[in-house]
Amino acid sequence: MLVRTPRVRRAPKPGPGCRTLSVMSAMTACKTIVRVLCCAAIANWITGCGSTGQKPAPAADSMHPKQIVKSDIDRVLEAHHREIFASLERLADKLYRRNPREWRRAGLNSREEALARLFNADRGWQLAEFEGKRDIEVMRLAFSADFAGDRVAALIVGMGGMIQTAWADRTELFIMDELDPQALSNCARNVEISAWKLAQSRDAAGDLLLLSNEIGADGVRNLSFEREMGKMIGWLDMSSQIVADKNRRVVTRILQSLATAVFLPVR
Repeated sequence: MLVRTPRVRRAPKPGPGCRTLSVMSAMTACKTIVRVLCCAAIANWITGCGSTGQKPAPAADSMHPKQIVKSDIDRVLEAHHREIFASLERLADKLYRRNPREWRRAGLNSREEALARLFNADRGWQLAEFEGKRDIEVMRLAFSADFAGDRVAALIVGMGGMIQTAWADRTELFIMDELDPQALSNCARNVEISAWKLAQSRDAAGDLLLLSNEIGADGVRNLSFEREMGKMIGWLDMSSQIVADKNRRVVTRILQSLATAVFLPVR
């Protein structure tokens, strides 16, 4: 009886077309690796050049190369940062309008000069008259009855330094940057305390240390100071919540009576 031996089929030899596909695949892989390395190098260069400064940088063009190393959350937080400082500048302007004696105490010639001193020069939110103090240490001076200097400058410089401290002194954010949600939340609480002190702090004669909200002779209430500070509180709380959700962190809310509240640390 004859037994047939099964034939073993040999794989066909790769033709010229197969070799071409293999070469093309290798070239595509190499190009992908080169692109990844180039992007990594650009990201490292851009984030390495990321500056620190006194206030947030203007919004970058959507086609700017730095956008490749920014997440959507970074862009949202930067927008909040800009809004906070816009409100801070408006608050400073309003306070100097209501309290012109304050910029005169600093030996300045006009409200515009006083504002330029605070916002146009990058001093890291430190003025010589405050002896190297920054953020909440300077804010306390604004509400001290013994302080004889520019109270508006003390409040605004203190707030600006406090906010930048919570933002790690960054002018813009990139993928590798991390913020502390607790510091941002504490910032918001400190602005709340400042709003209360602004309306309540008085000197020995019973006069307000700084004039702000008022009720006119016609009964119309001017609450614009309170509104600007309320906007800052809202942006800070929203930023804190976004960062906490991103990093799965829990923010502790410290309850204090405004009458006896103390400024919370932000570093």
